[in-house]
Amino acid sequence: MATPGIATLSVLTGIMLVGVVVWVLRVENWRSYTPAGDSGFGGARDHGHEHKPPGVIRWLTTVDHKDIGLLYGTFAVLSFAWGGVAVLLMRFELINPATDILSNDLYNALLTSHGITMLFLFGTPILAAFSNYFIPLLIGADDMAFPRINAIAFWLLPPGALLIWGGFFVPGLEGAQTAWTMYTPLSVDQPNRGVDLMLLGLHLTGVSATMGAINFIATIVTERADDVNWATLDIFSWTVLVQSAQILFAFPLLGSAIVMLLLDRNLGTSFHAVGEGGGPMLWQHLFWFFGHPEVYILALPPMGLISYILPKFCGRKLFGFKFVVYSTLALGVLSFGVWAHHMFSTGMDPRLRASFMAVSLAVAVPSAVKTFNWMATMWNGRLRTTTPFLFCVGFIANFIIGGVTGVFEASIPVDMILHDTYHVVAHFHYVIMGAIAFAVFAGIYYWFPIYTGRMYQRKLGKWHFWLTMVGTNLTFFPMVLLGYAGMPRRYATYDVAVGPELLFTTLHRSATLGALLLAFGQIVFVWNLVQSWLEGPRVEDGDPWDLKETAQFSREWEWFERRQERDLALADGGETEGELRADGGKTDGEVSADGEVRADGGETDGEVRADGGETDGEVSTDDGDAESAGT
Repeated sequence: MATPGIATLSVLTGIMLVGVVVWVLRVENWRSYTPAGDSGFGGARDHGHEHKPPGVIRWLTTVDHKDIGLLYGTFAVLSFAWGGVAVLLMRFELINPATDILSNDLYNALLTSHGITMLFLFGTPILAAFSNYFIPLLIGADDMAFPRINAIAFWLLPPGALLIWGGFFVPGLEGAQTAWTMYTPLSVDQPNRGVDLMLLGLHLTGVSATMGAINFIATIVTERADDVNWATLDIFSWTVLVQSAQILFAFPLLGSAIVMLLLDRNLGTSFHAVGEGGGPMLWQHLFWFFGHPEVYILALPPMGLISYILPKFCGRKLFGFKFVVYSTLALGVLSFGVWAHHMFSTGMDPRLRASFMAVSLAVAVPSAVKTFNWMATMWNGRLRTTTPFLFCVGFIANFIIGGVTGVFEASIPVDMILHDTYHVVAHFHYVIMGAIAFAVFAGIYYWFPIYTGRMYQRKLGKWHFWLTMVGTNLTFFPMVLLGYAGMPRRYATYDVAVGPELLFTTLHRSATLGALLLAFGQIVFVWNLVQSWLEGPRVEDGDPWDLKETAQFSREWEWFERRQERDLALADGGETEGELRADGGKTDGEVSADGEVRADGGETDGEVRADGGETDGEVSTDDGDAESAGT
């Protein structure tokens, strides 16, 4: 039964949730920045959020999609750092066969924290960062369909993270030692209350992801500009739409399984008890029905990023756009039919195993379609080896290795040998770190001028790429060989009397060296990110990548160019009474893209002048005052 401390925590959590529901129900205007009541920051019904309070209060109360995107990104980078420190400690322990640095319990706790952090606290939030910031810009929307729900979805993540990591910091508790899969009966019988905190934190992250998915679907379906239809919708928005639909089916099931696990641990139910109820197999079926679609939940938006960014530096449009969209839809459906390939060694019915093997092999086809389309896009193109382009190419190379190793594991005879070895670790990390993280870095560098107004240090960006590329392969390719040599995963020591101990030691040391290179590369990345954000050269041109030359100047850069021209006009002493809208529309008094002040969306006779000259019908800004001479 639950201890008094856990019971008190449960009661306080329930009170907090009831309070949140009551507050949400009394909200009068879901689309405005203003909270209910008369004490808000302004009552305008708009999406520009120009009445933002200063300082920390702005970030605590904002519902602007761009601000929330930056909050998601900051949270994800901090989580990435935590997960990286955990894995470095584990790699140091594996340098030698015997136990040297970490106890077995601490190793297992770090292993669990690393997996859950990278998947739920880095992977999903960093993709939400891109989606929140850029989806409204790409589809011509003012903001997300439900800005307040958007904010609530983010603010569920920090308490979720604290609960997941709580076992390391709360006196008397230990970090959960269940691995990220939380297999029963281990996760049921483990008396550590850190497991309960972790499960509650996971539940919050699942609710956050589900709320975000509903919001993205509503935004993409209902908030598109008039000139954006399903045929002209960009590829990144397509992948986010399919990902959101997957989340709606997958995450609620994980939440249900977690509730059953909590009941088994604290109230003595028998959902997953050995010999009773559904038994341990029930947990595996429920978890992996979520778990394998989760891989594509993490992979589809990065595929969209690559499909969107790669053509910009090839001088041509994406090859086979429709087939890339169709393959995205196919992955979204097929991903729900392959979960049992994680369970080939459990003794399940061979006829079921064969059907899951067939679907697992078939799911490689849509991924191959994307890969060939990316390579065809580069073929005979005018390639520019910028940092975003390098990360796109690195994504493709690592994704091929991760995909090919996955095809081997989808084959029943091969999987029976490689199951639970380091081959599985290599396959998974080639996809997660070697592919998904590379796409994230490509997106960060490509859109860096938009969300900072500055340009990063290009040389450091390329250093970051090469350190990450070499480090990734030096870390994970030895694990492929470790798997074929029979090294089981999740072991803190490999001090064995018989077996290829020398080979294990050599390969583990190579992987540790690669991890150190990776870590150094990420330090370079963080330094470049922070230093360039604060002191980097300001971007004066609205087209920093010269996209107009190849007719690929897309909607978000048009928005950026208008913002640059507005800021320039204000700096020169001009006045604008309107706001810059995310959808590219013009409001009263906004500076248009051609440098004119428009009061009603049409052309006017008054042109903004910054050269000190003054003619009839023009607005002179030589002394900082806007003086209009009537025509």
